[in-house]
Amino acid sequence: MSVRAPTIRHVALKWHLLAAVVGGCVAWALGATPVWSLVVAAATPAIVAAAPRFVRGAILGMRSPHPREDATAAMSGTEFEDYVARIARSSGVPVIMTSITGDWGVDIIVGRRPNRLAIQCKRQARPVGAGAVQEVVAGAPMQDCARTMVVTNHEFTPAARKLAELHGCELIGGTELGRLRPTIQRLTTPTTPTEV
Repeated sequence: MSVRAPTIRHVALKWHLLAAVVGGCVAWALGATPVWSLVVAAATPAIVAAAPRFVRGAILGMRSPHPREDATAAMSGTEFEDYVARIARSSGVPVIMTSITGDWGVDIIVGRRPNRLAIQCKRQARPVGAGAVQEVVAGAPMQDCARTMVVTNHEFTPAARKLAELHGCELIGGTELGRLRPTIQRLTTPTTPTEV
């Protein structure tokens, strides 16, 4: 007659039964009534099984930002540019980060010719003015880009919005950062000419 090796399920069942007995005995020793001792005994295996997942989830939850929290709040200007570039790369298009000096107001170039997108990144503590729009609109032809965009962690002034509308420049402000990836995908998608 052969002896079967215990499976993981059998071992886990034994540990859960042991936890139930210990939990019920501890409750009884601390002065709980027999009914409450049975309730504690029945609940102990579930608590023991869920505790590691709960603790791991609590730790991960403390480390990750809430969707309403500003992930860009502690970033520097360069880190914000890297953040925007990562989002652009995740859109599946080529990304070129320009040099810090001599970039003609274009921080990131996204996409392929002739649909390249010039992006100006502004990480500021106040609303972004029309100067950022002027810079990227003027610098886009120098970088061989057909479209323009300004991305900020804050909002835009009314003058910046008006100028962007006039020049067809896309604006993505702090609360709209969630739509950055689909906007980049839309702007870098090749347009097919229509026949007249």
